[in-house]
Formats: sequence, C-alpha cells, structure tokens
Amino acid sequence: MPNIKSAKKRVLVTIKKNEENRALRSRMNTAIKKFNAAIETNRIEDAEKLLPETMSIIDKTVSKGVIHKNNAANKKSALAKKLSDVKSGKIEIKIKKDNKTIAAEKARAAQAAREAVREENAKKAAERKAAKLEAEKAKLEAEGKSKKTTKKDADKKTEKKAPAKKETAKKETAKKETAKAETEVKEKKPAAKKKTAKTEEAPAAEEKKD
Repeated sequence: MPNIKSAKKRVLVTIKKNEENRALRSRMNTAIKKFNAAIETNRIEDAEKLLPETMSIIDKTVSKGVIHKNNAANKKSALAKKLSDVKSGKIEIKIKKDNKTIAAEKARAAQAAREAVREENAKKAAERKAAKLEAEKAKLEAEGKSKKTTKKDADKKTEKKAPAKKETAKKETAKKETAKAETEVKEKKPAAKKKTAKTEEAPAAEEKKD
C-alpha cells in the first residue's frame, strides 16, 4: 500500500481510468456483437444501419486510447467485408438459434399441436352430435310413418267393418221384416179359416131349413 499522498491519488486515478476503459471496451464489443447477430439472423437492413454506428464506437474507443488504431482498422474492415460478402452471396448464412429461441419454438410447436388436437376433438364431437341428431330425426320420422300406416290400417279396417256392419244390420232388418210378415200371415190365416167355416155352416143350415 502506498504511503505517499500522490501515490494514493495515482492509485485512485488508475482505478477510475481502468473502469472507464473497461466500459468503452464493453460498449465496443456489444456493438460488434449486435452487428454480428444481425448478420447471423439474416437481417441485412439492420446490419447496414448498425455498421456506421459500430464504426463510430470503434473510432471513439481508439480516440480514448483503449485500443490501437491498427486494431480498430482491422475490426472495421472485417465488419465491412463480412457485410459485403453476405450481400454478394459469398457467405451463406446459416441462422443460429440460441437455447431460448429453440425452447420458444418448441413451446409454440407444442401449443400448435395441442390446438390441432383440440380442434380435431371438437370436430369429431360435432360430427358425432350431428350423426346422433340425424339418427333421432330418422327414428322420429320412422315412428311418424309407422303411426300413419297404423292409422291408415285402422281406417281401412273400420271402413271394412262398416259395410259388414251395414250388411248385418240390413240382414237383421230383413229378418225382422220377414218375421213380422210371417206373424202377420199367421194371424190372417185363422180369420180366413173362420170365414170358410162360416160359409160352410151357412149352406148346411139352409139345407136343414129345407
């Protein structure tokens, strides 16, 4: 540990400068990472927008003395070359996915599969319901037809029975009439007999008188 006041102050200044330099280097590295991420995810327009910003950050880092100017030039030329190669098609971009995006995609796929299964089940349930309703409708129609046929049969039977009843009624009335006529004939016959008996008695009496 320093004992002199100026040495103590120098230690504090160095710590402060180190923190500032670390912040500038971190800012530069973050800008380069953003640019590379835009290239790797095939976002060319975003990469074109980010390139001048990244170069200005690198220049500022050089002006603060954090990195050498040749190192900065190498970095800038590498970034520009990467962008131009991607545009010209020299480099084929294979989009890299981190674990978060992979997990999110898996979750989305699982959600879509669940929704598809739900829709399929709902569709099957609707089909079953429609089939059930159709079966019930057909059953009701069949019952209605059977009722109509039974009613028609009953009507036909009643129609058949009605003439039979009429015939029987006619026969009965005819029988009654014949019976009545017979009774009337029977009643008239004794009277005729009486008349004949009287007529026979009259000539006999006349004979007696003579």
